[in-house]
Amino acid sequence: MPRVRSFSFLFVLCAAVCMAQQAAPIPDAATLLQQVAAHQRQLDQIRENYTWHESVVTRMLDKNGNVTKTESEEDEVFFVNTHEIRRTVRKDGKALTPDEEKKEQDRVMKAVEKAQKTPPGEFLNKNTVSITQILSMMKASRPRREKMDGRSMIAFDFTGDPHAKTHGIAEDASKKMSGTLWVDEQDREVRRLVARFDDNFHLGFGLFSVGKGSNFTFNQKLVNGELWLPVDAQAHVVAHAFGLIGYRADVSITDSSYQRFHAKAEQAPGAQVVPR
Repeated sequence: MPRVRSFSFLFVLCAAVCMAQQAAPIPDAATLLQQVAAHQRQLDQIRENYTWHESVVTRMLDKNGNVTKTESEEDEVFFVNTHEIRRTVRKDGKALTPDEEKKEQDRVMKAVEKAQKTPPGEFLNKNTVSITQILSMMKASRPRREKMDGRSMIAFDFTGDPHAKTHGIAEDASKKMSGTLWVDEQDREVRRLVARFDDNFHLGFGLFSVGKGSNFTFNQKLVNGELWLPVDAQAHVVAHAFGLIGYRADVSITDSSYQRFHAKAEQAPGAQVVPR
């Protein structure tokens, strides 16, 4: 019965290959984080070749979690000297008035001028929290393999490193976070980040604070088979201001309509299109 034996041989061979793949050692967490951080810094530079549309919906909540007000904003996102610039085009579903459009254009021009004078790697806004900053503040644990989008991911839990050196408010905030990170094993890119504040974080001489329990989820995917870019994010924010009632909100962000306007954006080695 040669055909049965042939099928049996193929089955055993396939099983052996699968077992060998599963048995491959998980990369050292510290080394993996260094690779991911390096790739993320490269993305921060390469994405300057792209622009996209971003929709932000903010739902204000009362203390019981009921929605009291909903606001929306639509922005065009682009980059200058690796720095992110946003131009608002619609608010609450309506186009800007001529007066609002002029004010927004003036604001954007000032932001562009500041971006041109600010070296790559520095931040236009000291309160900005970026994925690159969070990666640099992480202490990783429990590395494991998981599947997402049909691709192999290395997932691990993290906490902020209390001994990490910081260079501003955003990095100080990153040390207060913990969560889980999923890294695409093939491309060494961040696929998903889920983080939460484990303690209150005070700003402005303690007059304003982001509350413990605030959390956010960030997703990137391979877009057009070329580049890993943000696709959506969600945040639950609990904040307090001196003399004011606490602020609570759910924020949903959706990115779409990606356009490449420079020819330098190149596909990551071995990357494949990821279904959205």
